[in-house]
Formats: sequence, C-alpha cells, structure tokens
Amino acid sequence: MPRFGVLGPLTIEDPPGRRTTPRGDHQRALLAVLLLNANSSVPVDALVETLWPDTPPKSYSSNLHTYVSRLRARFEGLEIQRDPHGYRLVVEPADLDLLSFREAAAAGKAAARAGDPATAAGHYRRALAEWRGPVLSGLHIPRLDADVARLESERLAAFEDCVDAELSDGRHGELTGELQAMITEHPLRERLAAQLMIALHRAGRQADSLAVHRDLRATLVEELGVEPGAEVRRVHAAVLRGEDPVPSAKTAPIFPICQLPPDIADLAGRESEIAKLSGLLGDGTGVPVAVITGEPGAGKSTLAVATAHRLRRSFPDGQLFVPLAGASDPRDLSDVLGDLLRALGVTGPAIPDDVEARAAVYRGRLADRRVLVVLDDAASPEQVRALLPGTPGTAVLITSRRRLSGLAGADRLPLAPLSGAEAMTLLARLAGPDRVGAERADAERIAKACGNLPLALRIAGSRLAMRPGLPLGKLAGRLEDEVSRLDELQVSDLQVRGSIALSYRALSPAARRAFRLIGRCRTLDLPAWAVTTLIDDEGADEAIDELVEASLLEATGLDPTGEQRFRVHDLVRVFATELGRELETRDERVATVAKVSDAALCLADTAARRLPRTVPMPLSDHDVPAQPLEAELVERLLRDPGTWFSVERANLVSAVSSLCAVGWRRKALRILERLSAYLYLHSHYTDMRTAYETLRDAAREAGDRRIAVIAEANLAVLLHVRGEYERAAEGYRACSKELAELGDLATRAWVETNLAHCLVGLGRAGESLHAATQAREMSTVEDSGTHARRAESAALHRLGKISEALEIDRRILAQARESADDRQLGVALQGLSWSLMLDGRQEEALATIEESVRVLRRTTAKSALAKSLRTQGAILAGAGRRDGAVKAYENARRLAGALEERPRELSCTRAIAASWIGDGRADRAIPVLRRCLDEFRAMGGKPATGLTLHVLRRAYEAVGETEAAEAAGEEAKRLEVPHDANASTLVRLLLSLTEPAPA
Repeated sequence: MPRFGVLGPLTIEDPPGRRTTPRGDHQRALLAVLLLNANSSVPVDALVETLWPDTPPKSYSSNLHTYVSRLRARFEGLEIQRDPHGYRLVVEPADLDLLSFREAAAAGKAAARAGDPATAAGHYRRALAEWRGPVLSGLHIPRLDADVARLESERLAAFEDCVDAELSDGRHGELTGELQAMITEHPLRERLAAQLMIALHRAGRQADSLAVHRDLRATLVEELGVEPGAEVRRVHAAVLRGEDPVPSAKTAPIFPICQLPPDIADLAGRESEIAKLSGLLGDGTGVPVAVITGEPGAGKSTLAVATAHRLRRSFPDGQLFVPLAGASDPRDLSDVLGDLLRALGVTGPAIPDDVEARAAVYRGRLADRRVLVVLDDAASPEQVRALLPGTPGTAVLITSRRRLSGLAGADRLPLAPLSGAEAMTLLARLAGPDRVGAERADAERIAKACGNLPLALRIAGSRLAMRPGLPLGKLAGRLEDEVSRLDELQVSDLQVRGSIALSYRALSPAARRAFRLIGRCRTLDLPAWAVTTLIDDEGADEAIDELVEASLLEATGLDPTGEQRFRVHDLVRVFATELGRELETRDERVATVAKVSDAALCLADTAARRLPRTVPMPLSDHDVPAQPLEAELVERLLRDPGTWFSVERANLVSAVSSLCAVGWRRKALRILERLSAYLYLHSHYTDMRTAYETLRDAAREAGDRRIAVIAEANLAVLLHVRGEYERAAEGYRACSKELAELGDLATRAWVETNLAHCLVGLGRAGESLHAATQAREMSTVEDSGTHARRAESAALHRLGKISEALEIDRRILAQARESADDRQLGVALQGLSWSLMLDGRQEEALATIEESVRVLRRTTAKSALAKSLRTQGAILAGAGRRDGAVKAYENARRLAGALEERPRELSCTRAIAASWIGDGRADRAIPVLRRCLDEFRAMGGKPATGLTLHVLRRAYEAVGETEAAEAAGEEAKRLEVPHDANASTLVRLLLSLTEPAPA
C-alpha cells in the first residue's frame, strides 16, 4: 500500500521510496478530494463539482467511474469503495499524512490533559512534522478551498497547543524565533502573541515582550477597532509586574457553551423537517444558513429549538440562542452583539462601541469553532447579516415570519400546518390519549377548526387539560363558530389573535387593506385573478408580495392554467374577516365580493359554453354580467375549459355555499348551472348533489320556489343517473307540476324529457311517449327538442314502432352532422344504430355504431362513449362476433364504473356473465347475475329485470338446476311487454352469448 501526502504537494510514495503522482488534472483532483475525506463517503455530486466546477459533461457518471478505475489500476492496493451515496477511499492512519497528523495531535491533547507536557510536546512535534508546506500546494481545486482553510486552522491550533506544552515544560528559549515567524504570518492571532510574550519574558527580554503587546494592540485597534482580549491583557500585566505569566493561570474556558431553551417534550411530527434542517446545517462546508419561515403560530421556534438540540453533537463548541423579537419590537443590533460578546467572554472595555467592530469581535470569537447559532424571530435580512459567523465549522438557523428574501445563499424551509395525524397526536399528548380516543370525531373537529396550526392546537389542548370534564364536542362547537373562534383560542399568555396581529401591524397601509380584502373571500386556495380582483388597485402586486413576504399569504405555485395560486390559513382568514367587519362598512364588503363572484361567473359561463352540454337541464342566459377581467387573461385561463374547471372545481362548489349564505341565490344558481356542465360530463355527482342540496335548502328557507324547484329537478337527474328510477320519476313529476304553476315552460320541457327517459327504464313506454311528446311541444330551444325526440325514439322502440323511431333518429343525425359537434354526432349515430338493429338492418347498424365509437373517442364525453360501446357489444353479439362483443362490453363497463353509472355498469356485467355461460362457466355467472337482478329490482327497472331473468334461466339450465330455471323463466314472461322490440331483440342478443363459441 503506498503512503499518501496532502499536507504539502500531493504525493504518493511507493514502498521502495519512489514518489509518483497521478496523470491528468482530473485524476489528481479526484484523488485529492478522496484523501481529504479519507474513510468517509464523498457524494457523487461533490465529486462531479470538484472535477467539473463549471458545467459537467453529459457522460460525467461514466467518466467518473473511469477515473476511479484508473486510480485503482495505477496504485496497487488502493481501496476505493462504492456505496449508495458516493465513493470512499479506505486508508490506514499510517498511510496518509493527514490521518497521522490528526492521530498524533489527539495523542498530544490527551497527554496535556493528563499533566504530561513533555510527552504532549513530543506528540505535537511529530504531528507538525507531517507538514511539508501548504495543503495540496500547486494543485488549486476551488471546491476544496474551505477544507484547505480548515486544515490550516488545525495546523495552527496544533502549533499553539505544542507551544503551551513546551512552555509548561520550561523550553521557552528555543521557541522565540519560531513564534516570531508565526506572528509575522498571523499578526491578529492573540494566542500566539501571548505565548511569544511569555517566552521573551522568561528569556529575560521584558522590553521585547512588551513591544509584542504594543504591536499587537496597534494592529487590533487599527484593523478591527478592538482592544486585546483578556488573556493577552493578563500576560501583559504579569510582565509589567515582573511576574511569570504561567500559562496554567488561564481563565476558565468559555467553550463549550449552550444557550438553548429546553427541548419541548410533546413535539408532534416535524421529523422530516428536522431531518432536512439537520442535513442542511451539518454538511460541513462553508457557513450554512437555514431559514424557517411560516405563518404565525406554525411552530417555527419550537422546530428550531428541537433541531438545535438534535445537532448538539455536531457542534461540540456550543449553541448560541439569540431572541431577536422581530415580530413585536425588533431588538437593537448593538445590544444583541453586546449580549453575545459577554456570553463569549468579552467583557467591560474590551467590548467596542461601534456595531461593526462588535460584529468583527463576535466573528473572531467564533473563528475555527464548531458552533450553531440560532437566531429566533428575525425581523429582516439587515438584522441577521451582522450575526452571521465568518468561518467554516459554524452554522446558522434562523426563524422568521418573513421570508427574508434578501438574505443571499440561505436555504428556506416554509413550515406548513401539521398533518391530520400529527394534529391528533399533539391533541392526545396535551389532553390525554384515552380522552381523545374516546371522542375521536370531536377531536378531529377541534383540529379542523384549528386548521392544524400548532399554536391553536396547543391552546385548545391546554384548555382541555385544564378542564378534564369539558366534553370535546362542546369545545369543538365553540371553535366551529367563526365569530367567536379566535376568542376561544387563547389561554394564559397564548393567543392566536395576538400572534397574527403582530404580523398585521408590521404591514404597510396598502398591504393591510389587501389583507382585509382577501379575508372577505372564504376560499383558502386563491388564484391570482381573484386576489387582484379583490384588491382592485394599481399597487396590488406590491401588496401581494408584502403579504407573501410576511407569511400571511403563501404563494403555492402555478396551476395547470398557468395562473399563480395563493393559500391563506383559515385562522388567518378569520382574523382578516374580523378586521373587515370592524374597519369597513357592509356596502364596501358586499361590493368587493360582488366583483370576484361576477368574474367567477363570467369565467364559468365562457368555459361551460366551450364544453359539450351533457347535463339534461337548461343553461339560462339571464343575469350574466359583463366580464370584468381582461380578454387576454380570460383566453389564457380558458384555453382548455375543462382544465380551468378542474382547477377551480372546489372553489366554485364552495362559492355556491358562500353565495347562498349571503342571500345571492340567483348568482349561486347561475354559477352552479355552468359548473354542472363540467361535473356531469366527468360524473362528479357528489359535488353536484352537495351544491344543489345547499341551493335547494337556502331557497326553501327564503321562500324562493323557482330556484328550489330547479335545484330539485337537478337532484332528480342525479337519482336517475344512479338508477333510482322510482324516486327520480317521483321527483320529476313533482317538479314538472310546480314549474307549470310558475309558468316556466322551458325548464319544464327538460324535466318532462328526463321523466320520459326515466319511464322507459321503468318499462312504462306509453307514459314515456306521452311525456316525451309533451316535452317536445313545450321546447323552445333546439337542445331540449332534440333530447325530447331521443326519448320519443326510445319509447317507440318499446312500443314496436321501429319505422317511426328510425325517422326520428335520421332527423337527429342530420341536425348533428350540420352542427359539427362530435359529441352530438356520436350520440346521434348511437341512437340510429340501435334503431337500424331493431329494424333488422344489422350491417348498417354495425357500420353506424363503429362510426359513433370512433367519433366519441375524440371527445371528453365518456358517458356517451360508454353507452355507444355497450350498443356496439350488443350489435357485435348479433353478428356472431363474440370476442369483439365481450371486449366492447368490458370497455363500456370499465368506463361506466369509473363514472359511477350503475345501471349501465350492471347491464354490461350481465352481458359479460352471459358469455361465461357460453364458455362453460355458468357456475361463476350465477352469483353475478343474482346480484345484478337484486339491484335492477331495487331500481324498479322492469325491462332490465326481465332481461336478467332470461340470462339467469339459461345459466340455471347449464348447471342442471331445472326448477330454478323454470321459476326464472316464468317470472321473465310475466314481466314481458307486448310489442317491446327493444327487449325482445336484447334477449336474443344476450342469449346468443350464452351459446358455446364455435370450435
């Protein structure tokens, strides 16, 4: 194994004594960085930055591997290991001068502590003998500058320790020349000066000793504006008195020092944040600076203290904790530095008056130390800069409500509220796990009302702990009332309102106004267009930037439309709403909200008209205001209307509730009508039901019959699409009757059409045709008339009037082709294909349905596509193309399941089960068909029930259950309707799937 040298020029000495060096700059640099980090893993990123400080080549990984391989091949016995993070050079201390130096220096320290200065001096001299010159002299690698500087500091410290040992051993005479040379190289090094003064004094050269003090003082005053420290002053005084300034008479050491507050015992979560901060602060390069930012009450200081305690071993010289009071009354920087210097052993007249001089002394005290500085609650970058140490080995952790954007080179950690699980953990630790576990649902209500904010949770938990008999539900109820929420969130000296108020008072007047305006919007996730509309001022961007900087508004990035999004914490919004109620009139608040809701309505209107209209209810043109946003912005936002709706979906559903709460039901209806175009198209039925129920309840309470009945009609549509035919039909009839009393023929035409389609599912074709004809006659717009004609065609199928249905479907298709609307065209083709199939024109039917599927695949109309695929499956079954039929049914079922369209999903499942019978798997088909039968019966769908019984009969026959087969067949016959061409054709097609496939 060769011996390596880095304490001077990079050298490799083979066992015979021959010195060599790697060929090429990259190999030398690679070996140098591995040797400086011997026996430690060096990350690949660090190696790449070392070898290619500007721009690494695309093949850097393979190049790096090649260089490592060449080093191994070049030097026999060289062990370079690869691990998941990087590369490690394994070397024994005797084979690397750096490790030998450190080993000998450590032995010197141990001997000195044991009171054996002679042995200590011997070890130190052996350590210093390893140095042949500056570290890696002749090889400049920018990435290693900090490491080189740190090693030079180690060398200087070892020399000073060696001098102390030799002075203690009485060997002062031979040290003066060596010390004078070192002083010339390091004129500000007070420890060297003190040692030289001692050596000269002991050599009988008192005047020369005092001259050293005089020169040192002049240099310190001139360059730093400070006086010599306590140790130099002590030695100087002893020399003046003619006494021997024994080194052992040093003052008590200042380091290590720990000023950290106690670590919090009930910290919940934050493990990932602590891990990230630990990685940032403990990387050992430069002076890392990490800033924890976040809204008031997020737990920034708690996290900083917890992280600092975890890092104590990484910073053995100490941890300083500096409260800066930035949110309330920022402390004077001179006072802060004065306190720090006193803590670091600088007292009395040694503390300069000038702030910059104090900062210089502070940095000097921390030089070459491993100290973590925690700056809590910083007000500004200016307050922080003077408190940053200047040498590697130290690190700084800052907390601030502000982002401190002007602090260059800092890593920022925005602190979000706790997760739901973490919030519950904190509550359990404060109020007791048994109590929270027993009232889990109410505990979750408390956490939600607190917005998972640690300060609010701590207050709520403390209140529960103070009152063991207080039911959690009672506190949850109080917190859910926004008017009194902030009153409830205070205990002792902790209060959420006061914490937020500190940040608010630090804002400019324009930002304060913007903050109050944002509080009027109940939405917590805000797009930039809504924020600027609320503020409505030329200085809106500057006010927004100030709120973001103050952590009262969080910029969360761009949404898929390219719009900046902002988040405001719920408790922060409640505080802003309180201020608005106190400082502004109701008319001012109403006017602002009206502007935002008008913009939302206009955007929703434009977006809805660019989507296919699939929801079977009218879209009113009344009460739509002029668009307040710029045309260019509108076009960018709505370039893809479906994307805009997906982004704003939750906000628009929330807006419906908010508008209803203030009595703006008509505007809520207009927004919901437009949102429904997207929700129904993508089968977001839960959101539709929630919003329409909210609108219906608000309208009923206000006695607004028309809006209430429109909401009810839409809720009946949702019952219909889920297969609850009886309830849907009942709802449609009640709505139609009330709309007739209100004289609203346009809406009634849609409701009657929906009723007609529902009656078809119930097997009441005659009633369906009557309702459809009546709806068509009432229709005032083409969309509702077309929808009514489709219902007529479906009813005529079941009445056996196929030629009449064909005529209707051909007219619908002609209109659809003229419209150039793919969705309308695909739906029209599906309707015609089935009429052609019922008329016995199978080849035409197959060509037509295949065109329908092709056209609909180009659209977002997934429901229409599922229906066409189901029809394609039936037609393919009739054509004897069994595999294609099953595949079409499977694709249709997959879509219907995703869309939560249960009736269609069940009908596809029935067809697939029929194919299992033909495959000899009737035993598997029977339980599936029974489940389908139960659900169709519950829906009230007689035709669907009858079809399922026919297939189930065939399954029973296949497994030899004769009695069950006969019972199913008899019940199916009882449900048959004369002249129902639709049912008879479907029975034939489904039963064809139960036949064995041809060999």
